[in-house]
Amino acid sequence: MDASLGLPILVGLIAVALLFDFLNGLHDAANSIATIVSTRVLRPQYAVFWAASFNFIAFMVFGLHVANTIGTGIIEPSVIDASVIFAALTGAIVWNLVTWGLGIPSSSSHALIGGLLGAGLAKAGLSAAVWSGLTKALLAIVLSPLVGFLLALVLVAIVSWASVRSTPFAVDRAFRILQFASASLYSLGHGGNDAQKTMGIIAVLLYSQGYLGSEFSVPFWVVLSCQAAMALGTLMGGWRIVRTMGLRITKLTPMQGFCAETGGAATLFMATFLGVPVSTTHTITGAIVGVGAARRMSAVRWNVASSIVYAWVITIPASAIVAALAYWATRLVPTHLF
Repeated sequence: MDASLGLPILVGLIAVALLFDFLNGLHDAANSIATIVSTRVLRPQYAVFWAASFNFIAFMVFGLHVANTIGTGIIEPSVIDASVIFAALTGAIVWNLVTWGLGIPSSSSHALIGGLLGAGLAKAGLSAAVWSGLTKALLAIVLSPLVGFLLALVLVAIVSWASVRSTPFAVDRAFRILQFASASLYSLGHGGNDAQKTMGIIAVLLYSQGYLGSEFSVPFWVVLSCQAAMALGTLMGGWRIVRTMGLRITKLTPMQGFCAETGGAATLFMATFLGVPVSTTHTITGAIVGVGAARRMSAVRWNVASSIVYAWVITIPASAIVAALAYWATRLVPTHLF
């Protein structure tokens, strides 16, 4: 690709990346607020403000390890050009809109990974993939919901034992308060992991154009822009998916909501510090299933949970196919534009 990509095209691509980030917040708003809304601790309109605030300040807590993974650990940076970025974002955005419209809590993270993979393979074949980073991301598909499930299960057991002498009313009142803290932590982890994925996309685009010098880095204005776009998307809410996440998988009490959010937050914190781009959707779903299963296995609506799993399985290939088609479509565009 020509290193002198026109400024209007560069700005346009950054705008598309921020649109993906906004849609990520919109699509994944339910991940942060589903439990606190379904337990009626906060009304939806207040919950989204609460979640968006912690989404935005996440950059103050976490490093930029996930952004570095997305920028250099999925597709070889030398393969990245405007066509690849545009196609990757198109694949991710189209899949996000389809699943959002259907109320399916699929993974925005893996839609982006699938988009990058599809666009990169369409351009350069198998040599485009960074297999070590890709393996780490694919492994997280399995591990993040499993870890969320196990942590939530253990937390329910500990909390149930610790509150055995308390009345149900006292337990409910205490965990309604504690859920503010657990929801805050989950929103913080959500903003920390998810917003960094778009940071990585914008930064590698700038790097490919020579704006970052010889070393890959993430400019501070990119950090602020991505955190703000995600927070704005969260403010817009994702009510279709809230219903699936908070009500249809299992019925939650404030104590269970606290355990699900805390287990999910711990998983996100670990992954973000390790630089692993995990799915917040996978993580909170695993945690919600965990608290439901702790009560009794029949408390989980397994048909709903299994339909979510099917969406997880097809997200990467579906977004990769759309991205590959988008890349080949850009080849029909005049070369001075891409």
